[in-house]
Amino acid sequence: MKVTLATHGGQAAAIHLRLPPKVLDADALPKNAAAELSQLVAAAVPVAEEDRPGRARDAMSYTITVEEGGRSTVLTGSDATMSPAFAALLSWLENHFAQQ
Repeated sequence: MKVTLATHGGQAAAIHLRLPPKVLDADALPKNAAAELSQLVAAAVPVAEEDRPGRARDAMSYTITVEEGGRSTVLTGSDATMSPAFAALLSWLENHFAQQ
């Protein structure tokens, strides 16, 4: 499984425009971390596909793309509209990328 995280908008939008998305290959993770990531993705998929109304001025928005088995799933959320499951996945990814 390959997971890509892209951030958009917010007060630091100009900074994010120059940064490429972050990419994580789950096959390179320890077995327990890969399993945890897989569980977080599975929990976030159904909720993230719901239409959630509302926008916040200067809110960050996030796009998480999950590629697995020839299938691509795109999850989106923002600071104002993300579900708890999306927030958990986003937090896990941000923590992982911060440790690299």
